[in-house]
Amino acid sequence: MGDDTRERGNEGAGAGGTGDDRVAAARTGADPLHVPVMLDRIVDLLAPALDQPGAVFVDGTLGLGGHSEAILAACPNARLVGVDRDTTALERSAARLAPYADRVHLVHAVYSEIPRALDEAGAAEADAVLLDLGVSSPQLDETDRGFAYAHDAPLDMRMDRTQPLTAAEVVNTYPVSELTRVLRAYGEERFASRVARAIERRRAQGPIESTRELAELVRDAIPAATRRTGGHPAKRTFQGLRIEVNAELSILERTLPAALSRLAVGGRIAVLSYHSLEDRLTKKAFAALATDTTPADLPVPLPDRQPELRLLTRGAELPTDEENERNPRAQSARLRAAERVRPAR
Repeated sequence: MGDDTRERGNEGAGAGGTGDDRVAAARTGADPLHVPVMLDRIVDLLAPALDQPGAVFVDGTLGLGGHSEAILAACPNARLVGVDRDTTALERSAARLAPYADRVHLVHAVYSEIPRALDEAGAAEADAVLLDLGVSSPQLDETDRGFAYAHDAPLDMRMDRTQPLTAAEVVNTYPVSELTRVLRAYGEERFASRVARAIERRRAQGPIESTRELAELVRDAIPAATRRTGGHPAKRTFQGLRIEVNAELSILERTLPAALSRLAVGGRIAVLSYHSLEDRLTKKAFAALATDTTPADLPVPLPDRQPELRLLTRGAELPTDEENERNPRAQSARLRAAERVRPAR
């Protein structure tokens, strides 16, 4: 996802005003601290599944809690199981969601652990699930997290600061072949081998420790003609490193079937992606369950081969031009949603 984020804001989250006030401000862009991406569309898609008493909404990437706050405000019968791997995000969202505390259960976990989070909350199934992928704004905006090439900071990039692997370890210890793989596969960097070799030469003189040092190294490694277009030259390298450090794609591959396995019939799932790698995995997972798999040579559809999902979006939906203008960090967002129409096989 590069420098695009799910939400904007940090220290002020949860402070000032009622939940309804903040939701209204977020919808208009009047709240400068927090702009959840495609907020109204997410509520429109998920709310119909959350009207019955005791309905369970799982926010697998809680962040600052902006989407969850809007769902709780719009769906008074719903209770939230909020999941995040970032302990700081959990602390801040707990403060933000305090007005709904009797309907909120927060779990420190990776979103592939949604089944465990449901078990801890005493819920057999989820009626709605949201996955808002990528890096959240506090992680990007707080310079000491090391996600942004625009700030000088230690090379960290961990969403969960309790895990051992950091970007510094990847940059300074991975063989050139592995670095090339990471930058090409996850960063979609066409000059991955050039960047990896430049990193190898520099780290031979001493460890690369800061985001600024790495960003300058990448800029110098990329041909001058390419540097003049497509944004900051380091954005793809930073994306690749971040995905590697946080195992984002492998976790997402596990998350989608895990979440769908616990989605109730009539339940809905929405996934916000911010780059093609995430969106491709989501599209594939939804399509596999939204297809009649009856063998083509049979004259009638087999009941047990009928689709489990009904797609709620035509392809990937994009933010409106108005939202992109109000919240530039929404520009790369892609939204897909589906409804479970049959029990899981």
